[in-house]
Amino acid sequence: MKLFKNQWTNIIIAVLILVLVIPATRKPIQIFLNKVLAFSPSVTSEEDRSALADYNWVLEKNNKDQVEFSEYKGKVILINFWATWCPPCIAEMPSLQLLYEDYQDKIVFLFVSEEDRETVKGFLNRKQFTLPAYRPLSDRPLPLDGRTLPTTYLIDQEGNIVISKVGAADWNGEKVRSTIDGLLQK
Repeated sequence: MKLFKNQWTNIIIAVLILVLVIPATRKPIQIFLNKVLAFSPSVTSEEDRSALADYNWVLEKNNKDQVEFSEYKGKVILINFWATWCPPCIAEMPSLQLLYEDYQDKIVFLFVSEEDRETVKGFLNRKQFTLPAYRPLSDRPLPLDGRTLPTTYLIDQEGNIVISKVGAADWNGEKVRSTIDGLLQK
């Protein structure tokens, strides 16, 4: 007795399993699915917002310059914790790039990866991203948590976390843009 009457079903199932098992084909599929399933992140209600404990954080820009996070106190900041090997991170990068192109002179963007400088620089160049990449040189201020990738925060001028999103999101949506515009008008 046949498991399935139609052999094509068996072939399709076998191909799908192979595609998902082989890393070279699994990663593009994961990226595609994350892009399709990414929605605009939710804004945290004002009474539920947490604030940065301090601005004591040292970062290294991809050109080796050190930056004190305290330089950005009083500004709107978008911090994205990411990695070049992370499919959800890669999936949301195009929307972050579009947001960066429109707001780079208005808010501070920090794309933080713990990978070595050359790996990050090579990835950004291959993908033609102009996002400003940083490496942490000290512990990040609480309550920022970049252990789960990607994790992104939108912080207002007073240090309150307006958006906290774990996982891929569409950062170029109208909801994010109107939230940023509202923060800039304060």
